[in-house]
Amino acid sequence: MPQASSILGLAIVIIVGYYGAKLIHKINFPAVTAYLLIGIIIGPNILNLVPLKIMDVSHLVSNFVLGIIAFSLGENFSIKAVRSAGKSVIWISVFEACCASLAVTLILILYYLCSNMSIYPAFILGAAAAATAPAATVMVIREYRAQGALTNMLLQVVAIDDAWCLILSALAITVANALHLGVFNPTVLLYLLLTIIGALTLGVICGFGLHYSSKFVRTREELLTVTLGFILLIVGLSVRLRLSPLLTALVSGLVITNISKNSSMFFEIVRNVDSILFLCFFVLVGTNLEVHIIPKIGFMGLLYVLFRVIGKFVGVKLGSLISGADEKIGKYLGWGLVPQAGVALGVALSARELFPKYGSLIFTTITATTVVYELVGPICAKFGLKKAGEI
Repeated sequence: MPQASSILGLAIVIIVGYYGAKLIHKINFPAVTAYLLIGIIIGPNILNLVPLKIMDVSHLVSNFVLGIIAFSLGENFSIKAVRSAGKSVIWISVFEACCASLAVTLILILYYLCSNMSIYPAFILGAAAAATAPAATVMVIREYRAQGALTNMLLQVVAIDDAWCLILSALAITVANALHLGVFNPTVLLYLLLTIIGALTLGVICGFGLHYSSKFVRTREELLTVTLGFILLIVGLSVRLRLSPLLTALVSGLVITNISKNSSMFFEIVRNVDSILFLCFFVLVGTNLEVHIIPKIGFMGLLYVLFRVIGKFVGVKLGSLISGADEKIGKYLGWGLVPQAGVALGVALSARELFPKYGSLIFTTITATTVVYELVGPICAKFGLKKAGEI
């Protein structure tokens, strides 16, 4: 019976997710937001139609889908594409990540000082603000078949955004530790450096491994099997070695793009089957969203939401001006950077373990604001792409 219940639950996720999204799509909501809303409705928050066993495997599904997304983002980092974008990608990504982090950190320091609270959680929340959610943005781009300079820049920026978040979070945790314990702990920075080097190395090895393994492939079906198998291997090894699956998979995709003469076939073959995985992923994310905690974040959560978005927009504008990017990139790219999840939640989990006194406050703030960003973010991304004339 439990097995039948799990199968029925998966059927509900796929069928209700598909037709429910079709219905919600009629009011011009992007499919991502529709899937999330359906997940909330059929999840434990409202109808409770999804068995716990299905929700338990959502971690496996989410890691696999995020691995596919990160691997696919590597396609945007061919030597030709990087030369075309030039310094703009680096300038814009650094400024939007740092400005969002700085804006949130400063406003929360002010808030904590006025509330007679310790200020060190502000540094961790500020670091988490740098992250974006590539899954939601990529899904919107694919759904509306967006094309153009803004779309290309957006894909490249979200692909490396989480790397900046990892760096900023290590710095923030070090500062927070020093304030909390009165001791500077450089081992956190060393650990971060090793995890980034490890992810880059593993990504390169797996990328070359997939490239050479494909030489023995004869049909498209075989290529699909080998490619998905390697993506699972990349994600599995990253999790086992405590590396970033997103960064590792991105590097593998980047390697394939630049060393394989027929690199497009790897990404095209994955696109043939990823739609149902995306559906399951976002519906299950919706079932796991703890909507009831949104009221708990209060005024502090509102400050986090507003100032992160302000920092993203200001950073994009500054990065565009300095790098001489297209005017529409400076005006509309920020809309595609609103969604947040993934790495930010990872930072929150680390903070909860390191700082028991304020860890729950940090985790609740990031989790609750993630719910808001995941629901509103895809709508914002669609708006920016439409205003830029790329939908």
